[in-house]
Amino acid sequence: MKNRVFKIATLVFLITAILGCSNASNKTVEQPNQVNSPPVAENTTNVATRTDKIKIKTETGTDLFELKPQADGAKLVDGKEQEIARIKSEKSGKLKFKNPADKTLGYVVTEKGSWKLENSSQNQDLYSLKKQSNGDYGLEDGGEKLVYQIKSNDKGIEILKPNKQLVYQIRIKEGKTALRNPSGKTVFYTKSSISPIAFACFGFDVLNREQQAALAYAVNLTGGQ
Repeated sequence: MKNRVFKIATLVFLITAILGCSNASNKTVEQPNQVNSPPVAENTTNVATRTDKIKIKTETGTDLFELKPQADGAKLVDGKEQEIARIKSEKSGKLKFKNPADKTLGYVVTEKGSWKLENSSQNQDLYSLKKQSNGDYGLEDGGEKLVYQIKSNDKGIEILKPNKQLVYQIRIKEGKTALRNPSGKTVFYTKSSISPIAFACFGFDVLNREQQAALAYAVNLTGGQ
């Protein structure tokens, strides 16, 4: 009788021990999963992607000029990497552009659907690029007189004088954005990522290269909106 009781007690002890080990094992598996679960990665957007370098080449592929991104704006260099101008974001929200001697050349003021070129003293409006209600654009002088019409069609963009005379065409094909003259000959092109309307700014012959670059940079930042 004593042996039977002893066997039963031993069996109960063994079952209890086995169950205890099983529970402990389950806990050690579950706890790390709860504690060490990797955090969900945040999805961030880098606004600087709109200011990647923009390299312009001649029809034959020779480097003509380039807009290089900087921490606070961009630098315009010629085909030999010589600095032409520097574009810098101001606390006021304006873009200031200067020559290599650090002399201020002018400013660009951005508003919704509008980009205005000011003189170096900020007391005179020189030119304004404005988006129109039909989706086209117009470049006006300081007196709000139309200088160019910039129209989109199924082939690309056309830069026209007020009398509808064609000045340049913008054509996008196989990853290349090209500025062409009225006869269709390529003046220069880029394979860089740039808004077509921003690229069109380099076809505004009434502006000098520094003004063109500053305006193009500002328009590209907003995607032409």
